Amino acid sequence: MQAIVIDAFGGPEHMALRDIPEPVPQAGEVLVRIDYAGVNPIDWKLREGMMAKVFPHHFPLTLGWDASGAIVQVGAGVDRGCIGQAVFAYCRQFGAPAQHGTYAQYIALPAALAVPAPPNLSAAQAAAIPAAALTAWQGLFDAGALRRAETVLILGGAGGVGTLAIQLARHAGACVFATASEGNHALLAALGADAAIDYDGGALEAAVRQLAPGGVDLVFDCVGGAYLTLGPRLARRGGRLVAIAGAPDAELARELGVSAERIVVGANPAQLRQVANLLATGQIVAPPVEELALHQAALAHARSKAGHVRGKLVLRIPH
Repeated sequence: MQAIVIDAFGGPEHMALRDIPEPVPQAGEVLVRIDYAGVNPIDWKLREGMMAKVFPHHFPLTLGWDASGAIVQVGAGVDRGCIGQAVFAYCRQFGAPAQHGTYAQYIALPAALAVPAPPNLSAAQAAAIPAAALTAWQGLFDAGALRRAETVLILGGAGGVGTLAIQLARHAGACVFATASEGNHALLAALGADAAIDYDGGALEAAVRQLAPGGVDLVFDCVGGAYLTLGPRLARRGGRLVAIAGAPDAELARELGVSAERIVVGANPAQLRQVANLLATGQIVAPPVEELALHQAALAHARSKAGHVRGKLVLRIPH
């Protein structure tokens, strides 16, 4: 089968489209024909070696953790009735070394991770959901403990995680503020944000204080960089900060009386099924999606690394 593989960490020149053996599902596993693979910042960070100490790994390494497609084969102990089922999945297995990713024509994974895809989504839209939705869910509710009527500030509201976080927070009954460039403010409003803030304006803290004079209950940082220091200043004393793109300034957070942590998303089929139900019933919608071909994976990484991707990039897998 064809896959995007790296043999060592480094720049995009290390990515190669090559033929590798097709996996065989073992007991308790299913083989998924991948139609689309989602592109996430973690992909290029892993490729560059930035996550080498976080995730065990083996080379050659196929990149990618998001997939949509169909079950085409099952291993021992798995009901054959699921063959042909359209599924989507977050494919990173906790404790297993990173090696067999989704920038490929097929992947074998535990049957529990392959969740039925919402029937109202295209395969491209479905591939954009798993990692982003699970990151938003775990950041807002597991780590962030967001409750009804609380205020949440989502830094990076127009990206894949941010667009889903806005909707999940609104569905939970929170008051939602989100940052984006001015051109994306209409998108944030359509998704349910109570206020859109222009992060390019240089006055983010003042804008947040005008909306929430004492600071917000929860800051959900999907951007990192300078926000890792600014974020604690935007939460109220006794509030929370959850970051996904770097470690927040813990010392500053302590000084300001803000609890702060960084999370790394984990596979959770039960949560993904809840997201699937919300999508299927129209209570939330998929983020904007842009398709690229598998052989354009290096371009996708460059776009993701540069930032300002509206929604999600996905790779179309040839068969």
